[in-house]
Amino acid sequence: MADISRDIYESLLKQIEGYEPKLESVEVGYVDEIGDGIARVKGLDNIRFSELVRFSNGVAGIAFNLEKDNVGIIIMGDYDTINEGDEVRPLGRIASVPVGMGMVGRVVNALGEPVDGKGPIAATEYFNIERIAPGVMARRNVFRPVQTGILAIDAMTPVGRGQRQLIIGDRQIGKTAIGIDTIINQKGKDLFCIYVAIGKRRGEVARLVALLEENGAMDYTTVVVASASDPAAMQYISPYSGCAIGEWFMENGKDALVVYDDLSKHAWAYRQVSLLMRRPPGREAYPGDVFYLHSRLLERAAQLSEAEGNGSLTALPIIETLLGDVSAYVPTNVISITDGQIYLEAELFYAGQRPAMNAGISVSRVGGDAQTRAMSKVAGGLRLDLAQFRSLAAFAQFGSSLDKSTQAQLDRGLRLTELLKQPQYQPIPLADQVALIFAGTRSLLDQVSVDRVKEWQAAFLRAFNTQYSELAAKLSTGAWDDDIIAKLTDAIKTFNASWT
Repeated sequence: MADISRDIYESLLKQIEGYEPKLESVEVGYVDEIGDGIARVKGLDNIRFSELVRFSNGVAGIAFNLEKDNVGIIIMGDYDTINEGDEVRPLGRIASVPVGMGMVGRVVNALGEPVDGKGPIAATEYFNIERIAPGVMARRNVFRPVQTGILAIDAMTPVGRGQRQLIIGDRQIGKTAIGIDTIINQKGKDLFCIYVAIGKRRGEVARLVALLEENGAMDYTTVVVASASDPAAMQYISPYSGCAIGEWFMENGKDALVVYDDLSKHAWAYRQVSLLMRRPPGREAYPGDVFYLHSRLLERAAQLSEAEGNGSLTALPIIETLLGDVSAYVPTNVISITDGQIYLEAELFYAGQRPAMNAGISVSRVGGDAQTRAMSKVAGGLRLDLAQFRSLAAFAQFGSSLDKSTQAQLDRGLRLTELLKQPQYQPIPLADQVALIFAGTRSLLDQVSVDRVKEWQAAFLRAFNTQYSELAAKLSTGAWDDDIIAKLTDAIKTFNASWT
């Protein structure tokens, strides 16, 4: 024991003798003014924009305004216990989030901290939440589809990997359902998903997470939550955090999808913190850089070139309109930034057309590049048939007698409209979509009464996937030729002959 004690004593003595004191200069500020989720801090002369700070109560903040004699800090938590004169220390790093495979299957807040009770995140890499978008030479054209599983969207407004497709419409008419449907449909498709919930109730977010788990979608999904009860600062940075998480997949040669739900509340949060910081208001009280707020976020979605690893980041921003007004400030901004929009109409929703997509206003500026050959061949006639149906239906309201060809077009439009109705959270595989649209546009549904179209659809798909599984397998690859057309036509006619 004496020998052990002597060894310990000598070891401690060597450590004491070898100790060299180090002096380190740490910049420390103090709170000059506090209130409403912001603080004005003095003494931080060398702080950088978006740098993280820590208040004496442990709450984090982000440098938002760099002014001549103070720094405006947006507070990322409870500010009630922060007082004037409290110490503020910069953390020496720009606001960032953990990235990597450790984020998959987790529910995190806007700073990347876990809120799902599953323990710490195993992450060795961090990305700044604000990053420069890939340049023109680092990109290539969008050429691969993101199958949403929603018949109307995949056929008429296809989404490609690397695209930015806006989902816009009034509240409570199915915008979130489209984003969740798209995530659920990515099972087994090697596409990592990030769902960013901005300003939603925590109960609603918990229900959506449970829905994703129930459908096995959390195996490839990360949920970023900035709920309605979180500070406006957290809601402001949350989409950038979600985008940074998705960029890691893109830059590592993988494909990712980010759903921003929704950017209207994001703009409200930004307006709130900007006005509190006394930034000058502009139209609708938004600050003058509200366009840049969303453009610098959505421009980060890209399809990288082969030299850059061929990865992609697809963005599905959601915007809420008021009484269908798409000419408001934020909706027009985001429409001009994105590569197309899926416009949901309240009148269609309440009339029972769900998803309530207005095919006339909705558009994809990527078009057929984001479709398989099979889908692009059969879907061209669908948009034309629906356009003719809409014009004839409006005209038919004023006339009592219609000729046979006009009546036939009206009947086909009614059947196609019925065919496009789809329940929530039940995505349809590509092969089934192609077969259904082919039947609808090639007059193979004309003998089925409108009120029995959904009944016919369910029975046909059961038969198609059992009796014609080889044909379904070919269609699922996107193949399309005369032999497939002949076999598909024969399959539908054979089924129709036996179906009553």
